[in-house]
Amino acid sequence: MVDYGRTYLLRIINAVVQDMVFLSIAGHNFTVVGTDASYTKPLTADYITISPGQTIDVLLEANQPPNHYYMAARVYSAVNGLPIDNTTTTAIIQYNGNYTPFSPPLLPNLPYYNDTSASVNFTASLRSLADKEHPVNVPLNISTRMFITISINTFPCQNDSCAGPNGTRLAASLNNISFVHQSIDVLEAYYYRRNGVFGSKFPNFPPLVFNFTGASDHPMHLHGFSFYVIGRGLGNFDKDKDPLGYNLVDPPLQNTIAVPINGWTTIRFKADNPGVWFMHCHLDRHMTWGMDTVFIVKDGEAPQARMLPPPPDMPPC
Repeated sequence: MVDYGRTYLLRIINAVVQDMVFLSIAGHNFTVVGTDASYTKPLTADYITISPGQTIDVLLEANQPPNHYYMAARVYSAVNGLPIDNTTTTAIIQYNGNYTPFSPPLLPNLPYYNDTSASVNFTASLRSLADKEHPVNVPLNISTRMFITISINTFPCQNDSCAGPNGTRLAASLNNISFVHQSIDVLEAYYYRRNGVFGSKFPNFPPLVFNFTGASDHPMHLHGFSFYVIGRGLGNFDKDKDPLGYNLVDPPLQNTIAVPINGWTTIRFKADNPGVWFMHCHLDRHMTWGMDTVFIVKDGEAPQARMLPPPPDMPPC
């Protein structure tokens, strides 16, 4: 229920663990003011694109004639041949007052389910607030550069007995390395210096050079940090031309970013939080297939730049 003339703050999280979605309200605009707990410049839009695990804060002005209006969400997926639930889920924004509502309520115009341009254009429009009270500190002197390819792979199965293409088992990888869960967690192994649990030679560049563009969007999430999204594009990344368009002035500060289908995204962050931090695709099926890795941030010299010891009552993983 809303009152005409009032403005409402909506804090939206995508809890759909397998899908990115478009979201809109009939007859109304959103004013985006934050994402992933960081302020943004106000952005007026008639829809948002939101990835699994991502949060977006919007202002909703109840400025339309009192009525019932559908809030609607639809899956975004541009993967050719992948079956999806193409239904539209709805709720109703109902104005207080005495009136006869439309029946049925008005529906919003959502982008089509595979509209990559709509998804990328919304994400690319986000900007940090970047004022005196909310300064932007984009790292400019880069000590480590990583070029990471995100891939869907297959493993062979005995007698072609699995349900993937040609009897294979579906897998996923970062730089052709598929994450395998161990009986001992990486944090425990690192803290207690236990060998044989994890490797330390993750490649900073793919082992083979090929067409790096993928056939799916991947909402990548990094634990322990927020990062600046300084660039994105469709097609293969051009190391000579694309950095010329990086936004180093007011890029959004996020912890989840959708790497677009057949495209690329560039992020920067300062590794100033010592610990063991998971990075993964926020589509659960891809995460379970191995589209994950772990950043180990070593201790600094100052006491506040060191990992805290585990609490005595910490349960085993």
